[in-house]
This record gives sequence, structure tokens and C-alpha cells, in this order.
Amino acid sequence: MTDTILPLPDPGDEVRWVADHLGHLCVDEAHRSDRFVGTQAAADAALALFDLTGYAKRRNEVLPLSARGASGLSPWIRHGLLTLPGVRAAVDGPSADLRKFRDELRWQEYGRHLYARLGTVTGEPLRRALVSEPNAAAEPWDRSMRCMEVNLDELERDGWMVNQTRMWLASQWSVRHGADWRDGEHHFFTHLLDGSRAANRLGWQWTIGTGTAKVYGFSQSQVLRRAPGLCGECPHRNSCPIGDWPDDPEFTEVDVDPRLRHDPDVERTAGPRRAERHSIPDAVWLTAESLGDDDPALAAHPQLPIVFVFDEPLLATLRLSSKRLVFLADRLAELGDQRELEVHLGSPFRVLDGRALATTFAPVPGWRRRADSLNLAEVHPWPWLERPRSGSIASFSAWSNRR
Repeated sequence: MTDTILPLPDPGDEVRWVADHLGHLCVDEAHRSDRFVGTQAAADAALALFDLTGYAKRRNEVLPLSARGASGLSPWIRHGLLTLPGVRAAVDGPSADLRKFRDELRWQEYGRHLYARLGTVTGEPLRRALVSEPNAAAEPWDRSMRCMEVNLDELERDGWMVNQTRMWLASQWSVRHGADWRDGEHHFFTHLLDGSRAANRLGWQWTIGTGTAKVYGFSQSQVLRRAPGLCGECPHRNSCPIGDWPDDPEFTEVDVDPRLRHDPDVERTAGPRRAERHSIPDAVWLTAESLGDDDPALAAHPQLPIVFVFDEPLLATLRLSSKRLVFLADRLAELGDQRELEVHLGSPFRVLDGRALATTFAPVPGWRRRADSLNLAEVHPWPWLERPRSGSIASFSAWSNRR
């Protein structure tokens, strides 16, 4: 692989641009999400239009679409076009809805704390592992079932699903079928525009009980309640394979990482509390974790050129859906109209070697690996909703009640 500086994508031409320059790294032909555009303008508009009224009762509704209460803000939050503190401050509404919405934002923050502390360990069972044998004679997600087909279509078309259907699919994959949850999680990660190892892995670990030993038991009753009408269209309506409640699976204990209970280096986990300058930067290194106008390093240096690197070795391994890269290209096209911008394809270590960079800390292991080898002239703090502490993160309640 060679390091290449790419022409900037033109607004409106991002799909062709991804096909021409990144298509060899994708799992599918270049296309965009039918629903989401990865620009700051689109993020700001979605936030402004979000009506919190009824959120607490409707956030888990699946169909019809008009019944849904989910915000749909997560793709922009995942890439820093919207921040959790910014969303929390911007959204207001009835008290019950506001409490529930803020609780969901804290779930997102909890996932980030877990991943920031444990990193790749979150790809393994945290405290318990399912004991099950996969059903080799059937697909984990049988698309002849309407509850599978409709929601997988939305995942693969739009790159998004409501949280309820994420739990349906995760439970069907692992609890009923016995397939390896990590394979299902990676399929989600391939397609989700909000796909992060933090939120995605936390959702799977919680649903299949590897962190709590209490699984989410998906059955027809949830479909009848949350997506009325699907079962009536299903060829299995008279003999539903999920008509009964699933049996409780067996678990086996696994070695628990001691960092679940205590963080021995919370400052490394959380990053700097304020901007740290070591020398004069000559460029802003922008990452896919923090692409918004409010990125601290970007905002601090409006005159410096921006450098963004598509990590070719990593993308060649991940083989993401092209709609995820189109979402990023949307933002780069927008930025390129506003600022001096360089877009590279290659190894970040080689592309950024020798440059004095201003950047924003990102709470992911990949950022730390790169940062340890680069000349970071200035590092800005991550916009935490709640700054990490050293106490237990073994569960949401332990994390939430920490002092």
C-alpha cells in the first residue's frame, strides 16, 4: 500500500468519489444511506427538528415509522458532529421525556468509558460467556421471517436501526441460534453509521447477558407489540419460530479484567483536562471520532490546514459498507468548501510523520496507538459528558452511582 493524497470530494458527488478512491476497501458497491447525510448542516438541522415530546413512551416503537420516538441523532454523535454535552444542553421537553433522554445519553457515555478503559477487551465476554451450540442447519437471521427481513433491510439500506430492533437481532443471533456474538456484532459494525466498538459492543454484551447473565429474551410478543402488522405479512404467521419465550441459556464464568473494578491510570483513559501545548502546530489532525465544527483543536486554529487520513491498512481489514465512508466524505466535502483541507489514503503513521499537529484526544485505543508515535504539538481535551473516574464500571448502575 502507498500513501496517496486524494482530490477533495465535491459536494453532491461523494458516492462517485468513494467509488473511485475507496471502493476497493468496501464490502459493497458505493452508495449512500437513504436517510442520513454526514454534514454539519444536516446534523444541526436534525438536532433543531427533534421533538422530545413522547420520547419515553415511543423510543422503542418500531413500526409504523410515524410511531417512532427515537431521536436518530446517533450517526452524527458517533462522529463528533454533535457532542453528548451539546445535545444534552440543546434538547428540552416534558420532564419524564427529558429524564429518559438524558439517561440514554448517559448510556452512550458509559459505553465510551468502558471502551476507553478496556479497549479491545470489550470484544470478549466481560464476566460470563454463553454456553451454547450454534444451529448449523439454519441461518442465525432467517430472512424469511418478516421481523428479520425488514430490520436487516433497514440496517443495510440506511445504516441505522432503533435500539429495540438491535436487541431483537442480537438476541436472535446468539440466544436462540447460539452463534458467536462477535460475528453478529461485526455485521452491525460493518453497516451502522453510528457503529463504534464502544456503543455496539456494549449493546451486544448487555442483550446477550455476557456482562449480567440476564439475556434479553426476544419473542413474537415484542414484534406484536412494537411492530404491529409485521406478523400478519409473515409466511410463518401460523407457526412462528419465535412464538414461545426462549429457554434461559447457560453461562460459564470467565476471567474478569481487574480494570472493570478500578482504573489504575484514569488520566490516560480520560485524556487531558485542558489543552496541552508542547510546540507550535502547523496543521490540525482531524479524526473520524471528532469531525464537527466544535472539535476543540479545529476551533482553536481556524487558520491552520486540516489533515484527515483514511487509514488504508485498517479499512482493508474492516471492510466496511461504503455508506459509512460516504457519510465521512459528506463531511469532508463540506469542510473542503470552508477550510484548507488535505485528505490522504494510507498509513497515518507515515502520512503524519514529522508534522507538528494540533488534535483532539479521542477515547479509543487506535488514537492512542497513533498518538504515541506522532509529534502532537497540542492536544485538546475530549468533550466528555462526565469525565471518567477510577471506580467500578462493571455495570451501568455501578458506574452511574459511583462517587
